Amino acid sequence: MTVSPVVVVLAVLAAVTTALPLGYLVAKASSRGLENLVEEIWQRRTLELTVRSLGLAFVVTMASLAIGLGGAFALVRTDLPGRKFFNVMLALPLAMPSYVAAYAWISWIPSLAGFWGAALVITSISFPFVLLPVTASMRRIDASQEDVARSLGMGPTRVAFSLTLRQVRPAATAGALMVCLYTLSDFGAVATMRFESFTWVIFGAYRAGFNPTRAAILALVLVAIAIVLVWAELSVRGTGSSARIGGGASRQPRRIALGVMRWPAVLAVASVGLVTLVIPIGLVVRWFFDAANVGIDWSRLLTALRETVLVSAMATVAVIVLAVPTGVLSARVRTRWAQSTERVVFVAHALPGIVIGLAVVYVGIRLVPSLYQRVPMLVFAYVVLFCSLAVGSIRASVEQTPGSIEEAARSLGLSRTAVLRRVTIPLSRPGILAGAALVFLTVMKELPATILLRPTGMETMSTELWSHTSVADYAGAAPYALVLVLVAALPAAVLTLNRDA
Repeated sequence: MTVSPVVVVLAVLAAVTTALPLGYLVAKASSRGLENLVEEIWQRRTLELTVRSLGLAFVVTMASLAIGLGGAFALVRTDLPGRKFFNVMLALPLAMPSYVAAYAWISWIPSLAGFWGAALVITSISFPFVLLPVTASMRRIDASQEDVARSLGMGPTRVAFSLTLRQVRPAATAGALMVCLYTLSDFGAVATMRFESFTWVIFGAYRAGFNPTRAAILALVLVAIAIVLVWAELSVRGTGSSARIGGGASRQPRRIALGVMRWPAVLAVASVGLVTLVIPIGLVVRWFFDAANVGIDWSRLLTALRETVLVSAMATVAVIVLAVPTGVLSARVRTRWAQSTERVVFVAHALPGIVIGLAVVYVGIRLVPSLYQRVPMLVFAYVVLFCSLAVGSIRASVEQTPGSIEEAARSLGLSRTAVLRRVTIPLSRPGILAGAALVFLTVMKELPATILLRPTGMETMSTELWSHTSVADYAGAAPYALVLVLVAALPAAVLTLNRDA
């Protein structure tokens, strides 16, 4: 199927944009010669870090898949009481910075420090990467397909596993990939939990300045792992389409009556909210009251909030402009080069924010020095870091849109660009909104890249929060953490309530 030239140009631009930091890493890692590069990669320490990081990523991804798929099914396909409330509640953990959640748990249970503590914290804030796109995808399943399956003698359980899961597989695998890559690139949780992974070692090497070449080599190992993961995700996803191609209007499947399992299901979903949201927020509220007793600088807080919302909105718009064409191209064009644009975008997401930040500084100073420590360069770094968050959700949504509708629009005389604007984008709205929400929420709490690239004198909620927590001033950090979560709740609430309606 052919697409608009605008789609191709913007998708290629997205791939080139996210590939620039990779060029920096290759140049830095090979600066001492190929022999040194190979020697560093095969060091026992590097192999240990690889095993530890992959082990953490595997546990977090499996747990997030279980929570995300189960939660989405309960919210969309059952008569679970309080669905709208749980829709919002299960999206809110995305707004919780990993280092805040990590301290909340370790301050309560110090013995959690290590692998399982890091796994708990990262799972608690990243499972919505699966939940949101799967929920959006599940809402688009046509009831007639399940009716046909039941007429062939399939029971509810078999329909769920053989049909429903098959339909949401693209969204689920995209979300799982996001969780896995996020785990590999997270710094806050592993640092607070004192679990040595790639990101902690890379950050230490860059901060100390003793061996930036080794840090670049370790980052390249992360890139190699990400390439393998993206390839595996593409294989698991498959190349088929789950769009409805028959005539007639589609309708939502009937909700499954839980019966005696209604309240146990409510308890299970509420338990997820308790672990991922209530406990960390409860500790933050306790710190907030401690800060209120001393006095809160409201002017500074509101300034940081304004800067955060402004730069997050700018980054979200920039990401969506590039992510929509990339998702459309990947869903509609099955050639190798078209799929490669999406893979490059996903690979960049595996890089830690500190690596992307330094790479953007390196490239920016040489190409556009006048933009160093300016908002455009900061937004550029956010695009590199978080474009993949939107691409996966958008691509899954486009795949569920019948290509025959676009072909019919073309036969009526619409140009390819007009079809994109008037047909493809409106029909893919759930995935686009989910992607935009993920980007906005994630930009708000991004720390390493913001520290490196923000304009002089500019403070965001995340940098203010980190400056307090880094010196153990948790009462001082509490107002920023609490307001950050409350503000991030707004786009999550609008998104989930709108889809539920």
